[in-house]
Amino acid sequence: MKRVITGLILAFFAGGCALAADAPDAWPWWRGPEFNGVARGDAPLTWSDQDHIAWKAQVPGKGHSSPVIWGDRIFLTTAVPTGNAPAAAPANPAPASGRRGGYGGGGGPQAEQKLMVLAFDRKTGKPLWEKVATVATPHEGFHSQYGSFASPSVLVDSKHAIAFFGSRGVYCYMHDGQPVWQKDFGIKLRMLMAFGEGSSPALDGDKLVILFDHEGDSFLVALDKNTGRELWRTARSPGSTWSSPLVITVGGKKQVLVSATKSVAAYDLENGKLIWQTTGLGRNVIPMPVVADGVAIVMSGYQAPNLLAIRLGGEGDLTGTDAILWQNQRGNSYTPSPVLHEGKLYVLTDNGTISCFDAKTGKPFYSQMRLPKSYSFKASPVAANGKLYLSTEDGDVVVLRMGEKFEVLATNTLADQVFIATPAIMDGAIYLRGQNTLFCVR
Repeated sequence: MKRVITGLILAFFAGGCALAADAPDAWPWWRGPEFNGVARGDAPLTWSDQDHIAWKAQVPGKGHSSPVIWGDRIFLTTAVPTGNAPAAAPANPAPASGRRGGYGGGGGPQAEQKLMVLAFDRKTGKPLWEKVATVATPHEGFHSQYGSFASPSVLVDSKHAIAFFGSRGVYCYMHDGQPVWQKDFGIKLRMLMAFGEGSSPALDGDKLVILFDHEGDSFLVALDKNTGRELWRTARSPGSTWSSPLVITVGGKKQVLVSATKSVAAYDLENGKLIWQTTGLGRNVIPMPVVADGVAIVMSGYQAPNLLAIRLGGEGDLTGTDAILWQNQRGNSYTPSPVLHEGKLYVLTDNGTISCFDAKTGKPFYSQMRLPKSYSFKASPVAANGKLYLSTEDGDVVVLRMGEKFEVLATNTLADQVFIATPAIMDGAIYLRGQNTLFCVR
Protein backbone atom coordinates (compact mmCIF):
# COMPACT_ATOMS: atom_id res chain seq x y z
CA MET A 1 0.00 0.00 0.00
CA LYS A 2 8.34 2.26 -0.04
CA ARG A 3 12.01 1.57 -0.51
CA VAL A 4 13.62 2.22 -3.81
CA ILE A 5 17.00 1.49 -5.41
CA THR A 6 18.98 4.57 -6.46
CA GLY A 7 19.23 5.31 -10.16
CA LEU A 8 17.45 2.15 -11.29
CA ILE A 9 13.95 1.24 -12.41
CA LEU A 10 12.98 -2.27 -11.50
CA ALA A 11 10.08 -4.02 -13.15
CA PHE A 12 9.01 -7.63 -13.02
CA PHE A 13 7.99 -8.03 -16.64
CA ALA A 14 6.33 -11.38 -16.08
CA GLY A 15 3.74 -9.61 -13.99
CA GLY A 16 5.45 -7.90 -11.10
CA CYS A 17 5.24 -4.52 -9.42
CA ALA A 18 7.04 -1.60 -11.00
CA LEU A 19 9.07 0.44 -8.53
CA ALA A 20 9.74 4.13 -8.77
CA ALA A 21 13.46 4.10 -8.32
CA ASP A 22 15.12 7.41 -7.68
CA ALA A 23 15.47 7.27 -3.91
CA PRO A 24 17.63 6.54 -0.94
CA ASP A 25 16.52 3.71 1.28
CA ALA A 26 12.82 4.24 1.89
CA TRP A 27 9.47 2.72 2.85
CA PRO A 28 7.47 4.97 0.52
CA TRP A 29 4.11 3.22 0.62
CA TRP A 30 2.20 1.38 3.31
CA ARG A 31 2.99 -2.08 1.86
CA GLY A 32 6.70 -1.44 1.65
CA PRO A 33 9.26 -1.05 -1.14
CA GLU A 34 8.15 -4.17 -3.04
CA PHE A 35 4.41 -3.62 -2.39
CA ASN A 36 4.24 -7.00 -0.63
CA GLY A 37 4.96 -6.12 3.01
CA VAL A 38 8.63 -7.16 2.85
CA ALA A 39 11.52 -4.91 3.92
CA ARG A 40 14.93 -4.98 2.28
CA GLY A 41 16.81 -4.93 5.56
CA ASP A 42 16.47 -6.29 9.07
CA ALA A 43 14.38 -5.36 12.12
CA PRO A 44 14.70 -6.06 15.86
CA LEU A 45 13.64 -9.43 17.22
CA THR A 46 12.81 -8.41 20.78
CA TRP A 47 11.81 -5.26 22.66
CA SER A 48 9.70 -3.98 25.54
CA ASP A 49 8.70 -0.69 27.15
CA GLN A 50 12.10 -0.67 28.84
CA ASP A 51 14.33 -2.01 26.05
CA HIS A 52 15.15 -0.97 22.49
CA ILE A 53 12.68 1.95 22.29
CA ALA A 54 14.86 4.51 20.49
CA TRP A 55 12.17 7.19 20.74
CA LYS A 56 8.45 7.75 20.86
CA ALA A 57 6.49 10.72 19.54
CA GLN A 58 3.01 11.89 20.43
CA VAL A 59 0.51 11.98 17.57
CA PRO A 60 -2.52 14.24 18.00
CA GLY A 61 -6.05 13.25 17.07
CA LYS A 62 -7.05 9.93 15.56
CA GLY A 63 -5.82 8.16 12.46
CA HIS A 64 -5.01 4.67 11.26
CA SER A 65 -2.75 5.59 8.34
CA SER A 66 0.59 3.79 8.37
CA PRO A 67 3.93 5.56 8.74
CA VAL A 68 5.82 5.98 5.46
CA ILE A 69 9.48 6.95 5.14
CA TRP A 70 11.80 8.71 2.74
CA GLY A 71 15.33 9.39 3.86
CA ASP A 72 15.22 10.88 7.35
CA ARG A 73 11.54 11.86 7.29
CA ILE A 74 8.48 9.92 8.45
CA PHE A 75 5.02 11.01 7.26
CA LEU A 76 1.61 10.38 8.83
CA THR A 77 -1.92 11.76 8.64
CA THR A 78 -4.39 12.36 11.43
CA ALA A 79 -7.76 13.98 12.13
CA VAL A 80 -8.17 16.33 15.08
CA PRO A 81 -11.65 17.48 16.18
CA THR A 82 -11.91 21.28 16.26
CA GLY A 83 -14.46 21.20 19.05
CA ASN A 84 -17.28 22.30 16.75
CA ALA A 85 -19.37 19.17 17.29
CA PRO A 86 -23.00 19.06 16.13
CA ALA A 87 -25.49 19.20 18.97
CA ALA A 88 -27.21 16.04 17.79
CA ALA A 89 -24.15 13.77 17.86
CA PRO A 90 -21.03 13.05 19.92
CA ALA A 91 -17.77 14.57 18.74
CA ASN A 92 -16.24 11.20 17.88
CA PRO A 93 -18.05 7.90 17.25
CA ALA A 94 -15.07 5.79 18.37
CA PRO A 95 -14.67 4.62 21.97
CA ALA A 96 -11.66 5.90 23.86
CA SER A 97 -9.92 2.53 23.95
CA GLY A 98 -10.30 1.76 20.24
CA ARG A 99 -10.44 -1.95 21.09
CA ARG A 100 -12.40 -4.63 19.35
CA GLY A 101 -16.07 -5.33 19.88
CA GLY A 102 -19.21 -3.94 18.28
CA TYR A 103 -19.97 -3.24 14.67
CA GLY A 104 -21.73 0.10 14.46
CA GLY A 105 -20.89 2.38 11.58
CA GLY A 106 -20.59 6.12 11.83
CA GLY A 107 -23.92 7.44 10.65
CA GLY A 108 -25.48 10.73 11.63
CA PRO A 109 -24.01 14.20 12.10
CA GLN A 110 -20.24 14.39 12.53
CA ALA A 111 -17.87 16.73 14.31
CA GLU A 112 -15.74 19.20 12.39
CA GLN A 113 -12.18 17.95 11.87
CA LYS A 114 -8.76 19.34 11.10
CA LEU A 115 -7.30 16.88 8.59
CA MET A 116 -3.55 17.04 9.06
CA VAL A 117 -0.29 15.82 7.53
CA LEU A 118 2.62 15.35 9.97
CA ALA A 119 6.35 14.90 9.40
CA PHE A 120 8.85 13.56 11.97
CA ASP A 121 12.60 13.18 12.05
CA ARG A 122 13.27 9.47 11.56
CA LYS A 123 16.36 9.40 13.75
CA THR A 124 15.03 11.32 16.75
CA GLY A 125 11.22 11.39 16.50
CA LYS A 126 11.28 15.18 16.65
CA PRO A 127 8.26 16.77 14.91
CA LEU A 128 9.48 18.58 11.78
CA TRP A 129 6.25 20.13 10.56
CA GLU A 130 2.50 19.73 10.54
CA LYS A 131 0.05 21.04 7.98
CA VAL A 132 -3.71 21.36 8.14
CA ALA A 133 -4.72 20.09 4.71
CA THR A 134 -8.32 21.15 5.24
CA VAL A 135 -10.95 21.76 7.90
CA ALA A 136 -14.12 19.85 7.14
CA THR A 137 -17.28 18.44 8.66
CA PRO A 138 -17.46 14.88 7.29
CA HIS A 139 -20.82 13.84 5.85
CA GLU A 140 -20.39 10.28 7.17
CA GLY A 141 -18.48 8.60 9.99
CA PHE A 142 -16.57 5.34 10.33
CA HIS A 143 -16.56 1.93 11.98
CA SER A 144 -16.70 2.52 15.71
CA GLN A 145 -13.57 0.48 16.46
CA TYR A 146 -11.48 0.35 13.33
CA GLY A 147 -12.19 3.44 11.27
CA SER A 148 -10.88 6.99 11.23
CA PHE A 149 -11.04 10.10 9.08
CA ALA A 150 -7.33 9.58 8.33
CA SER A 151 -7.02 5.93 7.30
CA PRO A 152 -5.43 6.14 3.81
CA SER A 153 -1.65 6.33 4.08
CA VAL A 154 0.62 8.99 2.64
CA LEU A 155 2.78 8.01 -0.31
CA VAL A 156 6.15 9.59 -1.05
CA ASP A 157 8.70 9.88 -3.82
CA SER A 158 12.00 11.77 -3.99
CA LYS A 159 10.24 15.17 -3.84
CA HIS A 160 6.61 14.80 -2.83
CA ALA A 161 4.47 13.59 0.04
CA ILE A 162 0.89 13.00 -1.13
CA ALA A 163 -1.94 12.67 1.38
CA PHE A 164 -5.42 11.42 0.48
CA PHE A 165 -8.41 12.07 2.71
CA GLY A 166 -11.07 10.36 0.59
CA SER A 167 -14.13 12.56 0.17
CA ARG A 168 -12.12 15.51 1.51
CA GLY A 169 -9.62 15.43 -1.36
CA VAL A 170 -5.93 14.85 -2.08
CA TYR A 171 -3.04 17.14 -1.05
CA CYS A 172 0.52 17.23 -2.36
CA TYR A 173 3.45 18.68 -0.39
CA MET A 174 7.18 18.93 -0.82
CA HIS A 175 9.20 17.03 1.77
CA ASP A 176 9.72 20.27 3.70
CA GLY A 177 5.96 20.81 3.99
CA GLN A 178 5.57 23.37 1.21
CA PRO A 179 2.15 22.88 -0.48
CA VAL A 180 2.30 22.00 -4.18
CA TRP A 181 -1.32 21.36 -5.19
CA GLN A 182 -4.63 20.06 -3.90
CA LYS A 183 -7.71 18.59 -5.55
CA ASP A 184 -11.28 18.23 -4.34
CA PHE A 185 -13.19 15.67 -6.38
CA GLY A 186 -16.54 17.02 -5.23
CA ILE A 187 -17.73 13.59 -4.16
CA LYS A 188 -19.25 12.34 -0.93
CA LEU A 189 -18.53 8.63 -0.70
CA ARG A 190 -21.31 6.47 0.70
CA MET A 191 -19.55 3.50 2.24
CA LEU A 192 -21.41 0.32 3.16
CA MET A 193 -22.77 0.55 6.72
CA ALA A 194 -20.98 3.92 7.04
CA PHE A 195 -17.84 1.94 7.90
CA GLY A 196 -15.57 4.75 6.68
CA GLU A 197 -13.09 5.31 3.87
CA GLY A 198 -9.75 3.54 3.67
CA SER A 199 -8.30 2.93 0.19
CA SER A 200 -4.81 4.37 -0.29
CA PRO A 201 -3.62 5.76 -3.67
CA ALA A 202 -0.93 4.19 -5.84
CA LEU A 203 1.94 5.97 -7.57
CA ASP A 204 3.94 4.97 -10.63
CA GLY A 205 6.21 7.47 -12.33
CA ASP A 206 4.19 10.65 -12.77
CA LYS A 207 0.81 8.95 -12.43
CA LEU A 208 -1.15 8.97 -9.18
CA VAL A 209 -4.02 6.44 -9.19
CA ILE A 210 -6.96 6.69 -6.79
CA LEU A 211 -9.90 4.31 -6.32
CA PHE A 212 -13.36 5.66 -5.44
CA ASP A 213 -15.45 2.52 -4.93
CA HIS A 214 -18.60 3.07 -2.88
CA GLU A 215 -22.36 2.59 -2.93
CA GLY A 216 -22.81 5.27 -5.60
CA ASP A 217 -21.10 6.20 -8.86
CA SER A 218 -17.72 4.49 -8.46
CA PHE A 219 -14.63 5.24 -10.53
CA LEU A 220 -10.87 4.85 -10.89
CA VAL A 221 -8.93 8.03 -11.68
CA ALA A 222 -5.35 8.94 -12.60
CA LEU A 223 -3.76 12.32 -11.86
CA ASP A 224 -0.48 13.95 -12.82
CA LYS A 225 1.44 13.81 -9.53
CA ASN A 226 3.22 17.09 -10.28
CA THR A 227 0.12 19.21 -10.89
CA GLY A 228 -2.96 17.26 -9.81
CA ARG A 229 -4.33 17.46 -13.37
CA GLU A 230 -6.76 14.65 -14.16
CA LEU A 231 -5.43 12.35 -16.87
CA TRP A 232 -8.27 9.86 -17.17
CA ARG A 233 -11.29 8.57 -15.28
CA THR A 234 -12.94 5.16 -15.70
CA ALA A 235 -16.41 4.37 -14.36
CA ARG A 236 -16.82 1.26 -12.23
CA SER A 237 -19.79 -0.67 -10.86
CA PRO A 238 -21.06 0.46 -7.46
CA GLY A 239 -19.82 -1.37 -4.38
CA SER A 240 -17.76 -0.41 -1.35
CA THR A 241 -14.10 -1.40 -1.46
CA TRP A 242 -11.32 -0.70 1.03
CA SER A 243 -8.51 -2.33 -0.93
CA SER A 244 -5.84 -0.17 -2.57
CA PRO A 245 -4.97 -0.30 -6.28
CA LEU A 246 -1.63 -1.76 -7.33
CA VAL A 247 0.39 -0.84 -10.43
CA ILE A 248 2.07 -3.86 -12.04
CA THR A 249 4.02 -4.53 -15.22
CA VAL A 250 2.81 -7.28 -17.55
CA GLY A 251 4.65 -7.92 -20.81
CA GLY A 252 6.39 -4.58 -20.52
CA LYS A 253 3.15 -2.60 -20.11
CA LYS A 254 1.72 -1.07 -16.95
CA GLN A 255 -1.61 -2.21 -15.53
CA VAL A 256 -3.61 -1.01 -12.53
CA LEU A 257 -4.86 -4.00 -10.57
CA VAL A 258 -8.01 -3.49 -8.49
CA SER A 259 -9.38 -6.05 -6.06
CA ALA A 260 -12.99 -5.21 -5.27
CA THR A 261 -16.45 -6.40 -4.30
CA LYS A 262 -17.11 -9.71 -6.09
CA SER A 263 -14.57 -8.97 -8.82
CA VAL A 264 -10.99 -8.25 -9.86
CA ALA A 265 -10.04 -6.01 -12.77
CA ALA A 266 -6.94 -4.61 -14.46
CA TYR A 267 -6.78 -1.33 -16.38
CA ASP A 268 -4.25 0.20 -18.76
CA LEU A 269 -2.25 2.76 -16.77
CA GLU A 270 -1.92 5.00 -19.83
CA ASN A 271 -5.61 5.47 -20.57
CA GLY A 272 -7.71 3.67 -17.96
CA LYS A 273 -9.18 1.15 -20.41
CA LEU A 274 -10.23 -2.23 -19.02
CA ILE A 275 -7.80 -5.02 -19.95
CA TRP A 276 -9.23 -8.00 -18.06
CA GLN A 277 -11.59 -8.90 -15.26
CA THR A 278 -12.90 -11.88 -13.36
CA THR A 279 -15.55 -12.57 -10.76
CA GLY A 280 -15.00 -14.77 -7.73
CA LEU A 281 -14.47 -12.57 -4.68
CA GLY A 282 -16.97 -11.89 -1.91
CA ARG A 283 -18.11 -8.63 -0.31
CA ASN A 284 -16.23 -6.02 1.74
CA VAL A 285 -12.89 -6.53 0.02
CA ILE A 286 -10.03 -5.03 2.05
CA PRO A 287 -6.75 -6.98 1.49
CA MET A 288 -4.45 -5.60 -1.21
CA PRO A 289 -3.35 -7.75 -4.13
CA VAL A 290 0.18 -9.15 -4.20
CA VAL A 291 2.04 -10.14 -7.35
CA ALA A 292 5.09 -12.25 -8.18
CA ASP A 293 6.31 -14.54 -10.98
CA GLY A 294 3.48 -13.60 -13.31
CA VAL A 295 0.73 -14.41 -10.79
CA ALA A 296 -1.57 -12.02 -8.94
CA ILE A 297 -3.13 -13.16 -5.66
CA VAL A 298 -6.29 -11.43 -4.45
CA MET A 299 -8.49 -12.24 -1.49
CA SER A 300 -11.76 -11.56 0.32
CA GLY A 301 -12.58 -12.78 3.81
CA TYR A 302 -16.15 -11.71 4.56
CA GLN A 303 -19.27 -13.17 2.98
CA ALA A 304 -18.41 -15.82 0.36
CA PRO A 305 -14.69 -15.62 1.20
CA ASN A 306 -12.32 -16.59 -1.57
CA LEU A 307 -8.70 -16.32 -2.65
CA LEU A 308 -7.83 -16.28 -6.35
CA ALA A 309 -4.41 -16.88 -7.86
CA ILE A 310 -4.59 -15.40 -11.36
CA ARG A 311 -2.06 -15.93 -14.16
CA LEU A 312 -1.30 -12.53 -15.66
CA GLY A 313 -1.16 -11.80 -19.37
CA GLY A 314 -4.76 -12.49 -20.31
CA GLU A 315 -7.43 -10.17 -21.69
CA GLY A 316 -11.22 -9.97 -21.46
CA ASP A 317 -13.32 -11.97 -19.02
CA LEU A 318 -11.13 -14.55 -17.26
CA THR A 319 -13.94 -16.03 -15.16
CA GLY A 320 -13.88 -19.82 -15.32
CA THR A 321 -10.74 -19.96 -17.50
CA ASP A 322 -7.41 -21.62 -16.87
CA ALA A 323 -6.04 -18.21 -15.90
CA ILE A 324 -7.43 -18.98 -12.42
CA LEU A 325 -4.65 -21.19 -11.13
CA TRP A 326 -6.00 -21.99 -7.68
CA GLN A 327 -8.51 -20.83 -5.09
CA ASN A 328 -8.95 -21.04 -1.34
CA GLN A 329 -11.99 -20.48 0.87
CA ARG A 330 -10.65 -21.27 4.36
CA GLY A 331 -8.50 -19.14 6.61
CA ASN A 332 -8.64 -16.07 4.38
CA SER A 333 -8.02 -12.63 5.80
CA TYR A 334 -10.88 -10.18 6.13
CA THR A 335 -8.73 -7.10 6.84
CA PRO A 336 -4.92 -7.69 6.87
CA SER A 337 -3.18 -7.84 3.52
CA PRO A 338 -0.96 -10.89 2.90
CA VAL A 339 2.82 -11.07 2.67
CA LEU A 340 4.34 -12.77 -0.38
CA HIS A 341 8.02 -13.69 -0.23
CA GLU A 342 10.19 -16.30 -1.94
CA GLY A 343 7.18 -18.12 -3.32
CA LYS A 344 5.38 -18.34 0.01
CA LEU A 345 2.11 -16.54 0.80
CA TYR A 346 1.45 -15.68 4.45
CA VAL A 347 -2.22 -15.06 5.30
CA LEU A 348 -3.26 -13.66 8.67
CA THR A 349 -6.90 -13.73 9.76
CA ASP A 350 -8.56 -11.07 11.88
CA ASN A 351 -9.18 -13.58 14.67
CA GLY A 352 -5.55 -14.59 14.96
CA THR A 353 -4.73 -17.61 12.80
CA ILE A 354 -1.89 -17.74 10.29
CA SER A 355 -1.43 -19.87 7.17
CA CYS A 356 1.44 -20.29 4.73
CA PHE A 357 0.76 -21.40 1.15
CA ASP A 358 2.88 -22.30 -1.83
CA ALA A 359 2.04 -19.29 -4.01
CA LYS A 360 2.27 -21.31 -7.24
CA THR A 361 0.09 -24.27 -6.30
CA GLY A 362 -1.96 -23.23 -3.26
CA LYS A 363 -0.60 -26.16 -1.26
CA PRO A 364 -0.54 -25.19 2.43
CA PHE A 365 2.76 -25.61 4.23
CA TYR A 366 0.72 -24.98 7.38
CA SER A 367 -2.86 -23.86 7.82
CA GLN A 368 -4.76 -21.75 10.37
CA MET A 369 -2.18 -22.11 13.12
CA ARG A 370 -3.05 -20.43 16.41
CA LEU A 371 -0.74 -17.87 17.97
CA PRO A 372 0.36 -18.06 21.64
CA LYS A 373 -2.65 -16.02 22.80
CA SER A 374 -6.10 -15.20 21.49
CA TYR A 375 -5.50 -12.09 19.40
CA SER A 376 -7.38 -9.86 17.02
CA PHE A 377 -5.75 -8.16 14.04
CA LYS A 378 -6.39 -5.25 11.71
CA ALA A 379 -2.78 -4.27 10.92
CA SER A 380 -1.20 -6.12 8.02
CA PRO A 381 1.89 -8.27 8.66
CA VAL A 382 5.31 -7.07 7.58
CA ALA A 383 8.53 -9.03 7.10
CA ALA A 384 12.27 -8.50 7.39
CA ASN A 385 15.25 -10.85 7.09
CA GLY A 386 13.26 -14.07 7.44
CA LYS A 387 11.02 -12.78 10.24
CA LEU A 388 7.28 -12.05 10.03
CA TYR A 389 5.89 -9.32 12.34
CA LEU A 390 2.25 -9.49 13.44
CA SER A 391 0.98 -6.35 15.25
CA THR A 392 -2.03 -7.08 17.44
CA GLU A 393 -4.84 -4.99 18.92
CA ASP A 394 -3.50 -5.95 22.37
CA GLY A 395 -0.14 -4.18 22.25
CA ASP A 396 1.79 -7.33 21.34
CA VAL A 397 3.87 -7.82 18.22
CA VAL A 398 4.35 -11.54 17.56
CA VAL A 399 7.41 -12.48 15.51
CA LEU A 400 7.40 -15.70 13.46
CA ARG A 401 10.15 -17.42 11.52
CA MET A 402 9.32 -17.35 7.82
CA GLY A 403 9.39 -20.67 6.03
CA GLU A 404 7.54 -23.94 5.66
CA LYS A 405 7.23 -24.59 9.41
CA PHE A 406 5.26 -22.56 11.93
CA GLU A 407 7.56 -21.20 14.61
CA VAL A 408 7.11 -18.33 17.07
CA LEU A 409 10.38 -16.52 17.73
CA ALA A 410 9.25 -13.78 20.13
CA THR A 411 6.30 -11.88 21.57
CA ASN A 412 6.97 -8.19 22.28
CA THR A 413 4.61 -6.11 24.40
CA LEU A 414 4.12 -2.36 24.66
CA ALA A 415 1.71 -1.69 27.51
CA ASP A 416 -1.68 -0.08 26.83
CA GLN A 417 -1.19 0.04 23.08
CA VAL A 418 -3.56 -0.89 20.28
CA PHE A 419 -2.06 -1.46 16.83
CA ILE A 420 -4.42 -0.88 13.90
CA ALA A 421 -1.93 0.79 11.52
CA THR A 422 0.58 -1.37 9.64
CA PRO A 423 4.22 -0.86 10.74
CA ALA A 424 7.11 0.35 8.59
CA ILE A 425 10.64 -1.10 8.60
CA MET A 426 13.87 0.63 7.61
CA ASP A 427 17.57 0.53 8.52
CA GLY A 428 17.17 -2.09 11.23
CA ALA A 429 14.27 -0.31 12.94
CA ILE A 430 10.53 -0.95 13.06
CA TYR A 431 8.12 1.97 13.37
CA LEU A 432 4.84 1.24 15.14
CA ARG A 433 1.86 3.57 15.26
CA GLY A 434 -0.32 3.13 18.32
CA GLN A 435 -3.47 5.07 19.04
CA ASN A 436 -1.68 8.31 19.97
CA THR A 437 2.02 7.42 19.82
CA LEU A 438 4.58 6.65 17.13
CA PHE A 439 7.35 4.30 18.33
CA CYS A 440 10.78 3.66 16.91
CA VAL A 441 12.15 0.27 17.98
CA ARG A 442 15.82 -0.05 17.07
